[in-house]
Amino acid sequence: MRVQRQAPRRRMEPNARRAEILGVARRLFGAKSYSTVSIADIAAEAGVARALISHYFGGKRQLYLEVVRQMMVVPASVSARLPPTTAEERVSICVDRWLEVVESNREMWLSAIGLEALGNDPEIDRIMLEADEIATDRVLAAAMMADVTDSREKLRAMIRAHSSMLKAASREWLVRGTLSRSDLHVMLTRTVLHLVDTVFPAVRDK
Repeated sequence: MRVQRQAPRRRMEPNARRAEILGVARRLFGAKSYSTVSIADIAAEAGVARALISHYFGGKRQLYLEVVRQMMVVPASVSARLPPTTAEERVSICVDRWLEVVESNREMWLSAIGLEALGNDPEIDRIMLEADEIATDRVLAAAMMADVTDSREKLRAMIRAHSSMLKAASREWLVRGTLSRSDLHVMLTRTVLHLVDTVFPAVRDK
């Protein structure tokens, strides 16, 4: 019989405790399949009672969905405090920050985009749609295109399409090893800029 080692319990503020539980769940769900990770595993690793996880998240399924949402939604920090400089430099900074997030959470990122590819879970699909819209907002803000009104939906559609390419490119980096992080940085930065500077005006004005 497997004996679970309980991490020592520490007093923490509720928000910090919730974030710690999410961090542990993200690591365990990334390393193992959903079916093999239990609430007891997460509680033991986080050093909390199982009842506390239920209090914060409701159950394993809800916790897993929150982990997927946290992983897929581009953090506000990616586009926070960007310098008032060129669109190229701002997008470059955002891409670098995003690559750092993905690299730090490699297994969970790959697991999450794998779920999207399956496309058979309505709740996961809703999370992915939400994530795409938030990512589009972040990209347009970085590229100083957030206030565009003419053909706005076409512009947003192009950025959403770019996010699909971004996910495929991340597999080339993390799984196949055909692209380096530096390669991906150049590719993602320049394709975003090409979309907003060249492709979008051509589509808008045709």
